[in-house]
Amino acid sequence: MQPPGLSVIVRDHTIRTRPYGTRRRSVEKANRTTSVLSRLAVVGDLLMLQLVFVVISLGILTVFPAAFALQRVVPDAISQEKPKLMRRFFKEFRWAMKRFWLPAFGLWVGAVMLAFGLSFWANATGPARIFALLILVPLTGMILGLYLGGLAILPAAPETSTFTSLFRSANLFLLRRPLPVAGGVVVLLTWFAQAAVVPTLLLVGSGLVPALTAYALSRPPREKTSEDVSI
Repeated sequence: MQPPGLSVIVRDHTIRTRPYGTRRRSVEKANRTTSVLSRLAVVGDLLMLQLVFVVISLGILTVFPAAFALQRVVPDAISQEKPKLMRRFFKEFRWAMKRFWLPAFGLWVGAVMLAFGLSFWANATGPARIFALLILVPLTGMILGLYLGGLAILPAAPETSTFTSLFRSANLFLLRRPLPVAGGVVVLLTWFAQAAVVPTLLLVGSGLVPALTAYALSRPPREKTSEDVSI
């Protein structure tokens, strides 16, 4: 029996543990946050390179050297392994301008003539229109395929490369991977068709769309492992 006026204080000394998996969930959340931030950094670097590409391309003759420089820097922007992308871009642009300014001018003239020919015959009438398009459309696809092949091999090309050596390497790349390159050509033609309807797309993708398409083509095919084989 408890005496009057005497109270007993009972303390609970039970150790309450944290719910199982709380630390793991916090680590996973931190990893997801880091992954999102790294992807945003990649997108920001790519858009910055696109902006510089557009400004430099206003010189017209600098379009293809700027595209070559962009292609050699895109893998670094995606991997985030090398800093100072702008310094690297301008270094590669000087290299491309010095070695390929004359072939780049020829590419620019040829691209303008081909675009004019496609536009002219697409709006023409008569049987000659069909004959001309049967020639120009496959020719355009082949040229775009060679261009994508050239872009795909550019990041690994040595600084002593010439236009002839790049053309041969692009041709070999096209012969070795015809179906992926054909898919890349379809992607480019689709994007060009969309850009013709919405010209503002050129500001955000005129350099990045070909560069990223060629970068995807340059990636080695994924090898199948035992996990991919289902019984």
